[in-house]
Amino acid sequence: MRSRGGFRVLQRLRRAAVCAAGGPGTGLGGPGACRRLSGSVIVFNREMKKRQKDWAASLQDGQQYDYLRDEVGSRVADRVYDIARTFPLALDIGAGKSHIAQHLTEEVVERLLLTDVSQQALRQRRRTPMATRCVLADEEFLPFQENSFDLVVSSLSLHWINDLPGALKQIHQVLKPDGVFIGAMVGGETLYELRCSLQLAETEREGGFSPHVSPFTAVTDLGNLLGRAGFTMLTVDVDDVQVHYPGIMEVMTDLQGMGESNCAWNRRTLLHRDTMLAAAAVYKEMYGSEDGAVPATFEILYMIGWKPHESQVSVRGQTGEARLRHRLLWRPVADRPAGP
Repeated sequence: MRSRGGFRVLQRLRRAAVCAAGGPGTGLGGPGACRRLSGSVIVFNREMKKRQKDWAASLQDGQQYDYLRDEVGSRVADRVYDIARTFPLALDIGAGKSHIAQHLTEEVVERLLLTDVSQQALRQRRRTPMATRCVLADEEFLPFQENSFDLVVSSLSLHWINDLPGALKQIHQVLKPDGVFIGAMVGGETLYELRCSLQLAETEREGGFSPHVSPFTAVTDLGNLLGRAGFTMLTVDVDDVQVHYPGIMEVMTDLQGMGESNCAWNRRTLLHRDTMLAAAAVYKEMYGSEDGAVPATFEILYMIGWKPHESQVSVRGQTGEARLRHRLLWRPVADRPAGP
């Protein structure tokens, strides 16, 4: 991880990871009431998520909030480089500002199609060495023909999709036989420090609590979801990234700047001032370090799945090498840029 905007890597710990595992967990905002449309449960307000991403992309100093997306995008690109082939045509779902594409070269991907629900984010995309085109599209409804792409990638976008099994099936459909999907999404243990602090503070001040961290997929179900979508030779990696902030307000400000605020239908839009002060105190007491900083942990689930082809080894559910990394990032109090 490169140093960026006052963030420095302090520690990287490697552990063994779980392969071909994955289901719903808890995770940025509040889990919203479920609406039903044609038999499907609708948890997230996709139109609100689009507005949040548009707003975040329009910030003049928005690049200061890209540290997590850039790092995860680089890790997804690393997995593309691990495959010894050149991909003539690739698709990036939820591309944002080209957080994956900026780490790729034309020797690996010849042509790349960038899609996102946010037009503002696509307008802010970075320069890339390969030929790219942009398509404004919702991740839940891919407007592409079957067997179109040699590679599909996605980074920190799929966790806001209401129908993840359906989205994975669409990705499988647009891939050519022997094509590969490489993705990263937020896992269920993300922001557990923030979640626990808010719950304890609300219970003390208001006699009960509302969930404030949205439901995310658990690593124990992800492999099953990929298998049900038709993918083979599955690999699931877990990558814990921990960022240190001056306090709880900086955590929430950065989430907003990332476009990662809650968009659940039954979200609670406001918190009482006393509750927020109590949550800040609980956060520092339970998780704070000696210098006063507090950690925020992001559990990142990486997945690799192949569309079947007769040339592949016939091993159903085959798992590759899995890795679990834990990275600790630091944001010094004095160096922290002002929020929006």
